[in-house]
Amino acid sequence: MPHELPSLPYDYNALEPQYDEQTVRLHHDKHHQAYVTGLNKAEDELAKARQAGDFGLIKHWCREAAFNGSGHILHTLFWENMCPPGQAKALPGGHLGEAIAKDFGSFDAFKAEFTAATIGVEASGWGLLCYRSMDGKLVILQSEKHQDLTQWGVMPILVCDAWEHAYYLKYQNRRADWVKAFWSIVNWDVVEERFCEVAGC
Repeated sequence: MPHELPSLPYDYNALEPQYDEQTVRLHHDKHHQAYVTGLNKAEDELAKARQAGDFGLIKHWCREAAFNGSGHILHTLFWENMCPPGQAKALPGGHLGEAIAKDFGSFDAFKAEFTAATIGVEASGWGLLCYRSMDGKLVILQSEKHQDLTQWGVMPILVCDAWEHAYYLKYQNRRADWVKAFWSIVNWDVVEERFCEVAGC
């Protein structure tokens, strides 16, 4: 089945004023859709290559699948891990809150590191909180583009989009202001559900 653009779990204007409706529409309907389209194209071309036994363009289509597939996955997680500011909790609780305190020392230390990592992504990319299954630890990573600088065996549970198209209409070149605003629309319930799913809470 071809991949499809998921619907937003809230209205386009639900994240106002932190995340403006115009940017959300452009980001979701145009940019995310482009990654879905690119992933479907790459997978179609890889299937044709297998059928024909012609892998002359395998390097190109594997790169396209990695880039667009990662873009689709991260954007899907991104929309899900936000909620209207009036519904957002200030802090994560439960098993996730305990894990953050254990692995980073405190929530404030985690928040400072995640913020710095997201702001510091070179060019376009993401800040990521991931669960690393090999040692059961939470780690903060940067991803340049959608797929570079990540680690094998990690599952992203909280992602912040640092591509300019994610924030430029409202925040212009002020990425730090966007990341600061992001914290007030994080849906910690969804992040904890993801954490417990991969960590086996």
